Amino acid sequence: MAKRKVHLTPVSVLHYVRLVYRSVLFAVALILYLAYRIRGGDNVDLVLERRPVILLVIWAVFMVEMSLRFFPSRWESPGCQKQFAQNYRKTGKTDIRIQDNNGVMLVALIWIAFNGIFGALHMAGILDDGIMLLLCCAYSVCDMICILFFCPFQTWFLKNKCCSTCRIYNWDYAMMFTPLFFVRRSYTWSLLLLSVALLARWEITFYKYPERFSESTNGYLGCRNCTEKLCAHKNQLLSLWQQVAAFTEKRLRKLR
Repeated sequence: MAKRKVHLTPVSVLHYVRLVYRSVLFAVALILYLAYRIRGGDNVDLVLERRPVILLVIWAVFMVEMSLRFFPSRWESPGCQKQFAQNYRKTGKTDIRIQDNNGVMLVALIWIAFNGIFGALHMAGILDDGIMLLLCCAYSVCDMICILFFCPFQTWFLKNKCCSTCRIYNWDYAMMFTPLFFVRRSYTWSLLLLSVALLARWEITFYKYPERFSESTNGYLGCRNCTEKLCAHKNQLLSLWQQVAAFTEKRLRKLR
């Protein structure tokens, strides 16, 4: 029997929209940085500050994105929406099982150490503020790649079933803006502080209401209630990749 094609859900489409505009943002920032570096001009952060409209748009986009995360929304992933009381659907079970909770501290330590290297290079004067801003832009793109295609945290450390059950889903903005800790600008620190507030809200909710984060106690996290269906989408992409690999191998055998 032929497999039924699974169409992208509105939530997944929104993920792709974010991937596109974040990629454009990163590309623009990278081009600006390289252009002014080659010409021996100012850093990209100073260039952007002379174009306040561009800077305001970038700042506003992420501030709005983060602010919306504090409230329930049907346009967001179940992964970040499970913290809200209205999305808690009792299953009748009392055994709270959070498979990926043991890897949380390891992920945090690795992320801090990894960004600590860039921070040390920045304080030593080897990296400038522009590089730290580019890192944030790159992280923002990687964040969407993790959701849509492949997540190393899920695969190598947390071992969670999918994004819906991810223990650290709402860490994304805090991880994204970690490099801003070393950039002393009001607009960068405002982004960092709001992302930390979002993370703190998430962690406090987890420790107060762990039953909301467990698939065994919260029916909202079950597959039938998923509004993303990214697992089916990822399987389709994997199948396509396997078909391309098989076709390529077949062509190579003929050439030999």
